[in-house]
Amino acid sequence: MTADTIAIGRAGAPVRASGLRHVLTPAAIAVVLVALYAWVSTLELDSIERRSLNREVIVAKVIEHLQMTVAATALVVIIAVPLGIVASRSRNRFITPVILTAGNLGQAVPCIGLLVLATFVLGVGFQTALVGLVIYAVLPVLRNTMVGLQQIDPALVESARGMGMTKGQVLRRVELKLAVPAILAGLRTALVLTVGVATLGAFVAAGGLGELIINGLKLNRMPVTIVGGVLTACIAFFIDWLGSLAEKLLKPRGM
Repeated sequence: MTADTIAIGRAGAPVRASGLRHVLTPAAIAVVLVALYAWVSTLELDSIERRSLNREVIVAKVIEHLQMTVAATALVVIIAVPLGIVASRSRNRFITPVILTAGNLGQAVPCIGLLVLATFVLGVGFQTALVGLVIYAVLPVLRNTMVGLQQIDPALVESARGMGMTKGQVLRRVELKLAVPAILAGLRTALVLTVGVATLGAFVAAGGLGELIINGLKLNRMPVTIVGGVLTACIAFFIDWLGSLAEKLLKPRGM
């Protein structure tokens, strides 16, 4: 066996492991959901549990949870990526600490505290939960956008400028494309964080799977709490899996 053959074998191992993970993750999620359904089907639910653990309620809560997650993540991208671009420019060195401090505050303050503060201004409802989720999830995308842009070889930027590109064209065609893996990694982290934190939206009447968890705890109905928790975890794993696929598909060739 030659050295080249060994090198190819070693290089192929991570690829096979990654492909196996892409198959196993959704399969494991499906197994967990089937096991959860089978377990609940064996229980003798009382009237309170039946009101929470029926198809209409569960579907509605999953949809509400996904709506909060998707809306918050879309706003995070709109806010964090431009701020990350601004903070990564050397000419904006004076404003970078301000932007990072604002992003760090969202992680430093507990999300439940953010929701309480937002409630005083906006009242309860979907928009209040959205504000708390956006503030909490900005930092990963902001930081990764900055890091992805700052790690680009300056020689590549100079080469693009030497070809006659404007600063805006270099940013769009070269820098942002090369920074895509880092930005997607931050977005993936933000999505998973948002799925978990969205359960707190139940405290401000925003709906979601948090209502099942909280109602189960308040009423001492453990099956309701377990269903809400397992569904939340499954959504988080599924979104993380989708994020890994997006990183693989959208990564520039040769990286």
